[in-house]
Amino acid sequence: MIRVLALALALTVAGCSSQAADRVAQSPSREASALPRVVSINPCVDAVLLQIADPKQIAAISHYSHDERASSIPLDQARRFAATSGTAEEVVALAPDLVLSGAHVAPSTIAALQRMNIPLVQISVPESIAESAAQVRTIAAAVGQTARGEALVARIDDAVQAAAARGGTRPGALIWQGGGLVPGDGTLASELLRVTGFRNMSADYGLKRWDVLPLEHLVARPPRVLLSVGAQDHSDRMLSHPVLNGLTQQITVHRYPERLLHCGGPTIVDAVRHLASIRRSL
Repeated sequence: MIRVLALALALTVAGCSSQAADRVAQSPSREASALPRVVSINPCVDAVLLQIADPKQIAAISHYSHDERASSIPLDQARRFAATSGTAEEVVALAPDLVLSGAHVAPSTIAALQRMNIPLVQISVPESIAESAAQVRTIAAAVGQTARGEALVARIDDAVQAAAARGGTRPGALIWQGGGLVPGDGTLASELLRVTGFRNMSADYGLKRWDVLPLEHLVARPPRVLLSVGAQDHSDRMLSHPVLNGLTQQITVHRYPERLLHCGGPTIVDAVRHLASIRRSL
């Protein structure tokens, strides 16, 4: 009888120890599984997500991030993740815990997410550095990575401070897209010009927040620096017009990658470094 009791006690202790070991072994995976699985259907959000989320959290990103012409992140990084075109069928099939998108989402996608009780967080195009920082924090909170979000905000702030102009004249500059579209006052692009030591000349032409500047007006009153956004070839008549060649004594033309124009978040780091480099070269 004593032997039976001793054996039962030993088995009980061993079982408890095994269960404790299982709890220790399972706790990291439980913590990881507590983080939401996320689908992003916006390339600007993709750039933030890749900086702050665990890779296992990312169920898919936007198909734009797999396109060199539209991606805001290095292609080798983007292609490590599945991509969707943002249709309701693709997104719902992945059964995410959360969907992150831009401001405009197809009604069918919203309806499908609502039926499946999948939360949707929509992020608009930021119009200032401060608004971009707030969006980073919103995304970070949604994916359970607030500390990483704060670290990204700090990196952006450091880059802006490092690129900030320290006195001196402010040369007039214009960011000029294909078709003559120009970002004016009240846009993130305009604030980035200002902090890096330029004066956005958009208002000089009487342009609104986003407006079209005819080529004739540009020629009549050229900026000191023209930041050209668009195709490198001759597919855009305005960007490749020969009349611009005659203004080389008045205008310094620099390429401004399109990926730097519309996104906030970590894209700001690359944008201010690019602008500061141009400013130093003048």
